[in-house]
Amino acid sequence: MSNAALKLSSADYFDEQGASARFQASSFTFGLFIFYLIDFFLHLSQRIPGYGLLRPTLLLALIIAISLFIQREKFRGWSKDPIVASLFVLLIYLAVSLPLVEWPGSVVKNNLSDFIKAITFFFFTVLLVDSDRRLKIFLLVFIGCQLIRVFEPLFLNLTEGYWGSSTYLGGGEFSQRLSGAPSDVINPNELGFVIVTAIPFLHYLLWSSGPKARLLYLLLMPPILYALILTQSRGAFLALLVVAFFVFKESSRKFSLIVIAVLVAMAGWQVMTDEQKDRYLSLVGQSETSNATSAEGRLEGLMKEFSLGLERPAVGHGLGTTPEAKTHILGRRQASHNLYAELLVELGLIGMFIFLRFLFKVYKGLAENNKRIAEHGSNTFYVNLNKAMTAVFWMYAVYSLNYWGLSQYYWYLFAGAVVVFHRLMQLNLVVPETSEATPVRTLRKNRFSNLVDLSGRR
Repeated sequence: MSNAALKLSSADYFDEQGASARFQASSFTFGLFIFYLIDFFLHLSQRIPGYGLLRPTLLLALIIAISLFIQREKFRGWSKDPIVASLFVLLIYLAVSLPLVEWPGSVVKNNLSDFIKAITFFFFTVLLVDSDRRLKIFLLVFIGCQLIRVFEPLFLNLTEGYWGSSTYLGGGEFSQRLSGAPSDVINPNELGFVIVTAIPFLHYLLWSSGPKARLLYLLLMPPILYALILTQSRGAFLALLVVAFFVFKESSRKFSLIVIAVLVAMAGWQVMTDEQKDRYLSLVGQSETSNATSAEGRLEGLMKEFSLGLERPAVGHGLGTTPEAKTHILGRRQASHNLYAELLVELGLIGMFIFLRFLFKVYKGLAENNKRIAEHGSNTFYVNLNKAMTAVFWMYAVYSLNYWGLSQYYWYLFAGAVVVFHRLMQLNLVVPETSEATPVRTLRKNRFSNLVDLSGRR
């Protein structure tokens, strides 16, 4: 296809958001998806009496899926995106390898539903977030829900002394740790994960968006960082350092950032209790309590899980069976919460390679966005969003050393957002040129198919 054929009149093909309104998924379905996100992240079934009896998450997912099936002609060609295609390879592998794994019955009976719920976030995001406006609504809802999940338990802690969890120090003593609110289901490490997920988006999207947004950022960050301290999540702290590295790397005022970081670190150290200081010091081997033992135990458990994965190196023990495999082979159920060990144990070397290839495609999409921005320029929102998503990608990659991910939502939702963002970047780089415009009917009438031909895709 010639370049001239791609340079359409904006009146013929693109709306003011840079995407084809003609082939958008219905607003009703998109609205259901937004409510689906709110229901999932805020656990409305735990907050509203009787609401949970409706099985709202399942019901919403079914309605959205049926609605997308009815509108399927709008999405022809969408599976040609490299990220989408790489996920399909993973799904095919899971289906083909199911009879070969150690415990196929456990996969189907106990674990498959969690995986299906996780991947719905990918497909719903890819198919329904199809304009700049919808992308911004999606981000606003996602980030807003994460902030609510952070501020709710923090408020309860400050007003009612709520903690939600504790860790054993030895000698019969425990240290209180902040977890999710009573209506939430996340432990302290997961609350820390929520916090470090929100921080890159807040930094890149608010700090450069004018004085009011900057003021909001300055008001939000101190309580968010304080909540992170209260979680005592060492994995989240390391993930925060990854985000800080990217902020530092992108900044032109590195000395000022160093000064601010030192001041923030000093302030944080002053507000920590001795127990909290001891837990974070265990990262560098300076703990005087069982925190040091727990850190060493986590590393030892990780090594055992990798050795466990080599018991069935080809196809693994089966989706979601890490605790079961540990119980039968190692004699203890508790897992080390590591995505990479989880991949080896459950999918084997073949499946591990396929999943990591999926993640590589996600990163390549962000790298391609960055290259396009460098070559063609873009609006401030796109530039900062790509910076935020790149930081989140590497933060997720590091945090996955301390967190599961194969049957969790976060990689799939993020990957779907990358597909959407990459698609919109391409659409906005198709420059209107009326002198060589080609009528839209001469092109395949679907933006997903058209995008495959835009340029050398990753």
